[in-house]
Amino acid sequence: MPKSKRDRPVTLSKTKKKGREHKESVVNAIRQAVEDYSSAYVFSFENMRNLKFKEFREQLKSTSRFFLGSNKVMQISLGRSVADEIRPAIHKVSKLLRGDAGLFFTNLPKEEVQRLFNEYEEYDFARTGSPASEKVELKEGPLNQFTHEMEPFLRKQGMPVRLNKGVVELVSDFVVCEEGKPLSPESARILRLLGIKMATFRLHLICRWSPEEFELYREGLDDSDVETS
Repeated sequence: MPKSKRDRPVTLSKTKKKGREHKESVVNAIRQAVEDYSSAYVFSFENMRNLKFKEFREQLKSTSRFFLGSNKVMQISLGRSVADEIRPAIHKVSKLLRGDAGLFFTNLPKEEVQRLFNEYEEYDFARTGSPASEKVELKEGPLNQFTHEMEPFLRKQGMPVRLNKGVVELVSDFVVCEEGKPLSPESARILRLLGIKMATFRLHLICRWSPEEFELYREGLDDSDVETS
């Protein structure tokens, strides 16, 4: 009997990965951006939302360019010490590329950049594992926001519900989430159904570099954080 195709081993060696060629193209693009734009910033982000970030990037594409990806590749592009930096003092930028961070190159005045980043906020539904920003509790009684077809789904999320004359009813008080505690998959789904958004996508400026000066923006940082080790 011929072997089933489902029983055949599958090798993952053919999976395409971003190799040396891709890394070199990123390095070259960043080094070109240093030449093309008047200043460079390191920014951090929280609750990243790719679609929202793309919209923000599109808004600024005529005057600016963003880079996100491997911090190590971005550091190599700029130089990680005085000895290998591509422009004076730009190794200080590399020192602050850690964690959830990116590079922003622009010709905009620094006051305009600060305004854009400080004002940017997008609210969205929190994902599984995110800390709840508040306690959400549903009281016993009818849940008129849900149709009767949703009752089985709500039960699967752990909600003590039943149908009472075609109306979804909570048979006892139910805590969806507790403030500060990570959201379970079930809690995240219920919050989405309730229309409660707990995640805020924000961008924070960490530092600014230009050929004339280097500035730190984040509180708690000083020159020792960017000194060559």
